[in-house]
Amino acid sequence: METSRYTGLQRKIILLTLLVSLAPLIVLGATIYYQFAGMYRAKITQQITYRSRGLAQAVELFLKERTAILCSMADTHHFNEMIDEANLSRIFEIMNSRAGAFVDLGVIDGNGRHLAYIGPYDLKGLNYYQQPWFGEVMAKGVYISDVYMGYRRLPHFIIAVRRQEKSHSWILRATIDSGVFEGIVKAAQVGKTGDAFIVNKSGVYQTQPRFEGRILTKSKLETSSFGGGTTGVEKKNSEEKQILFAGTWINHGKWLVVIRQGVTEEMTGLFSTRNMEIAIVLSGILAIILMTVFTTRMTISRLRAADVKAGEMNAQLMQSDKLAALGKMAAGIAHEINNPLQVIVEKTGWMQDLLNEEELQQSKNIDEFRTSINKIEEHVERARKVVHGMLGFARKMEPHMEDVDINAVINQTIDLLGNYARINNITITSELSPDLPIIAADGAQLQQVFMNLVSNAIDAIGKDGRIDIKSRRMGPQIHIEVSDNGPGIPEEKQKRIFDPFFTTKETGKGTGLGLWVTHNIVEKMGGAVNMRSEEGKGTTFTVRIPIVIPEKK
Repeated sequence: METSRYTGLQRKIILLTLLVSLAPLIVLGATIYYQFAGMYRAKITQQITYRSRGLAQAVELFLKERTAILCSMADTHHFNEMIDEANLSRIFEIMNSRAGAFVDLGVIDGNGRHLAYIGPYDLKGLNYYQQPWFGEVMAKGVYISDVYMGYRRLPHFIIAVRRQEKSHSWILRATIDSGVFEGIVKAAQVGKTGDAFIVNKSGVYQTQPRFEGRILTKSKLETSSFGGGTTGVEKKNSEEKQILFAGTWINHGKWLVVIRQGVTEEMTGLFSTRNMEIAIVLSGILAIILMTVFTTRMTISRLRAADVKAGEMNAQLMQSDKLAALGKMAAGIAHEINNPLQVIVEKTGWMQDLLNEEELQQSKNIDEFRTSINKIEEHVERARKVVHGMLGFARKMEPHMEDVDINAVINQTIDLLGNYARINNITITSELSPDLPIIAADGAQLQQVFMNLVSNAIDAIGKDGRIDIKSRRMGPQIHIEVSDNGPGIPEEKQKRIFDPFFTTKETGKGTGLGLWVTHNIVEKMGGAVNMRSEEGKGTTFTVRIPIVIPEKK
């Protein structure tokens, strides 16, 4: 019956613990994964958005630098200087040495005629009056074209700036090397599926994409999907794979800088994390099952042991009740014995007086009479000490509040144990503060505390050592330290030092109740006992007793 009860309880605990432990773990794992997946996807989108914004800033800076150089040259030179091709050639060299990427440079008058030209093509004399860009630069002052073929039959774009000089206007126009321009864009093409390119508002490629399409062809990208600033968009390609796009408008909204990245490649880290999470969750489930079974079995085993120990404790409690009854009985016996002892003392005193009379002085047995009376007094004193001890034991059964001088109690303890210490060549020294107040406490119980600590110190030292006892006032408490230079207490045993029936002494040499009783006595007084010990250097016990001022009598 007993075994079956414990087996059923063990089974119920295991099932309930697994249910409570595994369900939240599985739910938590799934929740963490989906939340992490969302955060990871947002992080990837944010990352390519940053890359798009960074590339856009680089391209915008490239355009602004070339535009600024053209404006600077136009503003610092007159029309007549610029149409002198020798001067124009020198200016062209300066521009390329400062910034580079300029293919040619030309001066166009207000009627669209190309009056001066430095470059690899024969463009001098051409008229651009009918070209759309000519009217735009004359109206706005600065113009950056889309990439186009033109006379060169190679992809390129131009930057043109207008200069107003007195009553007429003229234009300084330069062609930008598309190879340098594309190099900036291609630097942002990372990974196996990463791409970077530029399209205009119509979706026409302004640079060569890495995968689908060619420069100056129509892309499949809907530029209207990208709002102001930098926008992230997710679409499927022809292979039904998810692709992330991030686009940033530049060149006053004419061009869109696009970063393209495959979702699968970017999510590789997430998939690895998912597999790792599954492995961790499965390991956790296995560990929980094993630990649940192990701890449940250990708990049931300890429960059985606790039941056995409870039976033993009940027996000890019964024994304690017997001791308490014995204490009360000892008090009664002691009082009863005290009376005849007192009578014997009085009568032996009277007999001593009789022996001093002249008649008895002549008796030949006078010496035997005196010897017998001394023996009677000696054994009466011995009986008195036994009775006194019985009374002390009986009094310790119940707390008895009285005025206590801590230093006096310590000195009494030293006197009682001094001979025991001297036999073992152990020196007991005391450093007691003279300003300790008289407190209300149970002197007998305090003496038991100090007796336990000092006798434990003597036992710990064994032979040839030193015990130091100090007392001092610390605010609302009195601190008493009992230190020895014994072998110390091992660290693994220090946490159990105040447990009942735990002892560091050899088997049969200690009950394991001394420090437990000491701890209980001090704790009931509202104080505390602390211990610090180091192997090979000794042990110090500190008793903290609250100062309770006795009531006036």
